[in-house]
Amino acid sequence: MADSVEVSRGAFPVRDAAEGLRAFWTSGRKAERAAYAVGAALMLSGLLHLVVFAVDGGPWTGPVSWRKPVTFGLSFGLTLVTIAWVSSFVRLGDRARNVVLGVFAADCVVEVALITLQAWRKVPSHFNEETAFDTVVTRMLAAGGGILVVTLVTLAVASFRRNPETAPSMRLAVRVGFAALLFALASGAAMIARGVTKVESGDQQAAYHIVAALKPAHFVTMHAILVLPLLAWLLTFTGLAEARRVRGVALASAAYWIVAAVVIVVSAIRFATA
Repeated sequence: MADSVEVSRGAFPVRDAAEGLRAFWTSGRKAERAAYAVGAALMLSGLLHLVVFAVDGGPWTGPVSWRKPVTFGLSFGLTLVTIAWVSSFVRLGDRARNVVLGVFAADCVVEVALITLQAWRKVPSHFNEETAFDTVVTRMLAAGGGILVVTLVTLAVASFRRNPETAPSMRLAVRVGFAALLFALASGAAMIARGVTKVESGDQQAAYHIVAALKPAHFVTMHAILVLPLLAWLLTFTGLAEARRVRGVALASAAYWIVAAVVIVVSAIRFATA
C-alpha cells in the first residue's frame, strides 16, 4: 500500500527497486549468479590496485601505470555483471547460456589477470613484444579480445529473437544496447589491428598514441548496454504504461546515439590522422 501511494505521488519506490535488484541474485540462474560473483571480484581487484597506486605512486597515464589494472578490473567486472544481467532478458537455451556466460567470464578473468601481471612486472601489457614472454601475453590478450567478440556477437544476435517473456521496452533497450556494443567491438578490433601494424613496423610508442584516439568512441558505445536496459528496468517502477515506457526508451536511445555519433566521428577523424 505504501509503495502504491509513493507512485501516485510521483516519488520513486526505492524499496521496490531494491527488492527487484536483490531478486536478480536470488532468482537468477546459476550461471548468472556465478558471473555476478566473478564480476564483483574483478571490480574489487580494480579497487585494490587503486590503493596500490595511492601507496606506490607513479604515473597514472601511459602504457606502464597502475591505471591499467584499476580501469580494466573495474571495466571488465562491470561489463561481466552487465552482460550476465542483460542476458537474462535474452532468449537462450540453458546450455547455450551457460557456455556463453562461462566462456565470457573466464575470458574476462584472463584478460584482467594478464594486464595486472604486466603492471606488477612494470612493463606494457599491450603491443609489447620486447621478450618472448611479453609477446605471448600480448597475443593472448589479442586472442582474448577475439573470444569476447564471438560471445558478445552471439548474445547480440540472440537478443533479436522473438521473446514475449520480456517487456517491449526492455527488448528495445537490450537490442539498442547490443547494437552499440557491436560498434565498441569494431573500434576495439580497429585499435588492435592498427596498433599491431605499428609495432611490427618498429614504432611501439606510435601504437599507444593511435589507440588513444579511438578510446572515447570505444567507451561511449560500450556502456549503452548498461545505461539503456537500466533505464528500461527503472521505468517499470514508475507506474507508467508500457507504451509510454517504450517511447521513453526510444527517446533515450535516440539521444544516446546522437551523442555517440558525434564522439565516433571525432574519434574516427583523430584515428585516421594519427
